[in-house]
Amino acid sequence: MYRIRKVLNHNAIIVLAPEEKREYLILGRGVGFGRKTAERVDARPEDTVYSLQQTSERGSATEIVRSVNPECLEIAGAVLDEAAKVFGKIDRKILFPIADHLDFAVRRLRNGEEIRNPLNQDIQIMFHSEYKVALCAVPMLRRAFQIEISEDEIGFLALHVHTAIEDEKVSEALQTAQLVRFCISTIEQETGQSIEIMSLGYNRMMNHIRYMVTRILTKEPLQMNLNDYMKHTYPSSYAIAAKVCSELGRMMKRPVQEAEIGYLAMHIERVIEPAPPSES
Repeated sequence: MYRIRKVLNHNAIIVLAPEEKREYLILGRGVGFGRKTAERVDARPEDTVYSLQQTSERGSATEIVRSVNPECLEIAGAVLDEAAKVFGKIDRKILFPIADHLDFAVRRLRNGEEIRNPLNQDIQIMFHSEYKVALCAVPMLRRAFQIEISEDEIGFLALHVHTAIEDEKVSEALQTAQLVRFCISTIEQETGQSIEIMSLGYNRMMNHIRYMVTRILTKEPLQMNLNDYMKHTYPSSYAIAAKVCSELGRMMKRPVQEAEIGYLAMHIERVIEPAPPSES
């Protein structure tokens, strides 16, 4: 049984576990209704209990809970509930960074400020399921705060959802998206062709580069080497791939396996449109 330290609203309370002398956040419909400080309460089966002992890159859970609007905690919890339906097991600790992000977004939007997200289209494709989960926050924010969040804001929220299912920080997921965007932009520049973002070729290319970045970080070896074949059969695509891999290694400050060049060249060749025949 817990002792209530603070009632945040009808659906959120801060409690103390006397035996542990640790604080927790309990979220649940009506859990705080009619409750008072120092009252004893049990968590119901439908409630979710979050430890306030943890810290994140956004600060301690205790600081976040006491500083953000309680509605943002509720919405963050609902987003995680939706993520659990889609992905199964999730890391609930991400509740506090999500709530903090939502609270900051609400304040900015009320002040007429908005952060642009130039990687949003890439995020929508790279983290498609996470983006769909993040969309559930839109009507909840509308009801709670009478605001409309943009697709750019949803993209940032999707990165937080991603960290709930992968052992990866938001900053790392964002860096991966930035590296993918850099590689694709370089390929478009070198080929003189724009790759349609909603095309199958773009999707394959983006996912290949995403996992290539992961392999570079983990030093996972490739099992096959296509370099000789691609270099002689598709020299232009191979040369572009070599340049991209060289720049990627420089940016990540890590060595890139030579075998990555051939695989990337294969994907480049797939998306390059053949030049139209010259008129005689």
